[in-house]
Amino acid sequence: MEVHAVTLIPELLMAVTEHGVTGRAVRRGLLDVRTWNPRDYTHDAHRTVDDRAYGGGPGMVLKAGPLSAAVAAARAGAPADARVVYLSPQGRPIEQSLLRARSRAAGLILVCGRYEGVDERFIETSVDEEWSLGDYVLSGGELAAMVVIDALARLQPGALGDAGSAEQDSFSGALLDHPHYTRPEVFAARRVPAVLLSGDHAAIARWRRQQALGRTWRRRPELLAGMRLSEADVRLLEEYKRQPGDDNPGAGDSDE
Repeated sequence: MEVHAVTLIPELLMAVTEHGVTGRAVRRGLLDVRTWNPRDYTHDAHRTVDDRAYGGGPGMVLKAGPLSAAVAAARAGAPADARVVYLSPQGRPIEQSLLRARSRAAGLILVCGRYEGVDERFIETSVDEEWSLGDYVLSGGELAAMVVIDALARLQPGALGDAGSAEQDSFSGALLDHPHYTRPEVFAARRVPAVLLSGDHAAIARWRRQQALGRTWRRRPELLAGMRLSEADVRLLEEYKRQPGDDNPGAGDSDE
């Protein structure tokens, strides 16, 4: 199996590819791990991969362009059945059944996020699935990628000394995050939502809260079930449910 990792710190993955069961799988040719650095797909002297978030707020956001180019290069070098998975607290929880199903594929492309998040338009245009290690936040997706790589290595026939071993293996806040956007203002014919360019901080805060509520309702409704929402949050969520379209707030804002 080939695992292609899009990461700003490829050296981190050596900790899992050179040791233990995973290292043995690599040496036996059962697992091939390759890395792709978005900095190699930038076009400025500083190899810039991040920028400030539209709408303000702390932290930096990874730009869609370098990430998209790195994923395109990984796709070109990966098996045809390789899916692109963005590792994010907002994704589908990683379970053994998911890993077992994916271990039968010839390839997989993992995208490791960093900083405050990634430009939402990269997710919309280049990502097939989002996976989550759990309801907590890490400094980057590399640790999650190493967990996935290690788990997939164990499922490769011949990786373990005992063939039956694998068969016996058994947030900051309660809401999912809102979408993030950074420069350029238009990417792949998709515009940053107008509210984030308005300079109206109250409107931006309201939009972000509504998107967080709506995403949680769509993707992880069990999280909402354990919360006592304020009247304002209930109104925001009901308004979100009445809006047309899917969980894709920038899709309707294009130049086409």
